[in-house]
Amino acid sequence: MNRSSENVTAARQDAWPAYLSPRRLSRLVRVGALQLGGGRRPLVQSMNNADPHDWQANLKQIEQLAQAGCDLTRMTIPDPEAARCLQKVVPLSPLPIVADIHFDYRLAIAAVEAGAAKIRINPGNIGGTDRVRQVARTCKEHGVPIRVGVNSGSLSRSALEKYGGVSVEALVSSALDTVAILEACDFHDLVISLKASDPALTIACYRELARRCDYPLHIGVTEAGTARSGILRSAAALGTLLAEGIGDTLRISLTDDPVKEVEAAWDLLSALDIARKRPVLISCPTCGRTQVDLISLAQEVENRLKTVHKPLKIAVMGCIVNGPGEAKEADLGIAGGKGEFLLFARGKILGKVAESQAVDRLFELIDNWSEAEQSPPHPAE
Repeated sequence: MNRSSENVTAARQDAWPAYLSPRRLSRLVRVGALQLGGGRRPLVQSMNNADPHDWQANLKQIEQLAQAGCDLTRMTIPDPEAARCLQKVVPLSPLPIVADIHFDYRLAIAAVEAGAAKIRINPGNIGGTDRVRQVARTCKEHGVPIRVGVNSGSLSRSALEKYGGVSVEALVSSALDTVAILEACDFHDLVISLKASDPALTIACYRELARRCDYPLHIGVTEAGTARSGILRSAAALGTLLAEGIGDTLRISLTDDPVKEVEAAWDLLSALDIARKRPVLISCPTCGRTQVDLISLAQEVENRLKTVHKPLKIAVMGCIVNGPGEAKEADLGIAGGKGEFLLFARGKILGKVAESQAVDRLFELIDNWSEAEQSPPHPAE
């Protein structure tokens, strides 16, 4: 399965951050109008949690996800009624939809016929070889890729018995055994995921899988938890993998609003400088030198940045020591003194303002920023 990735565009690698490990070269798979893998920017995914039988609720949620920056989303298809719901959603959806299938291979076929852009099957519960072949045949006829999605909690009994329980080899082999069946059907439009609730196990699984195949990988930690713990656990695993060049698409799974999954995924990509849709805020920890209410100011800036859609790096610093010098890589920033702040842009001091005016003046600069000009605007008088 270690075939050459002939359809990888080498030029795409130029945008990968120089400080990270070289990007793993994977095949290119088309999901609707999207290009997944092949050196492209990792795609951000989420999953609808609306009633799978309510097409209007699902469409509304997809529109919210799209507005947040989601690239594609998944809908569960537990029965034929849900497949009919999917058929109503697809023509109106701003995002490609992945149909999530468990247990009944016939639902995968129905979802393809309903217009799903990709099918996700679980080797642990989809059934035997013949059922996988029937899904592959339908997907090939319609040009729909398949994600082979393995979860540590739903490994087949045979895999658990063969490998003595949940392990790296059990997860990887479960995926690759199904991939081999699909390849025997001359089906190669594949994406693979190996998810565990243990971040360390997740990292080890993807490292091994990346070594053994060149298919695009969807990375994620399953059952990661609520917003706080889920983001931390996901960042530990996915941040490690992305830093090693592994991951063509990702989902940060949270017990929360799916929109928060998308926001967290973009925050992670921004933190590694892989891709950025919104501003990144950097702010220094407070210390005895701080003579302004930095905590409140930083929180205010962070809240106001949620409505800004420019890929800027914004700094809120507590003193001159941590001001323009240490934050000179920021596009724009403020640095506190006694009752006043310095305004600066890319290390250049633009002027001073009173503490009470600092945030408003900062956002005037943000509003007037023109990346095309590659130069900071003049501060408003």
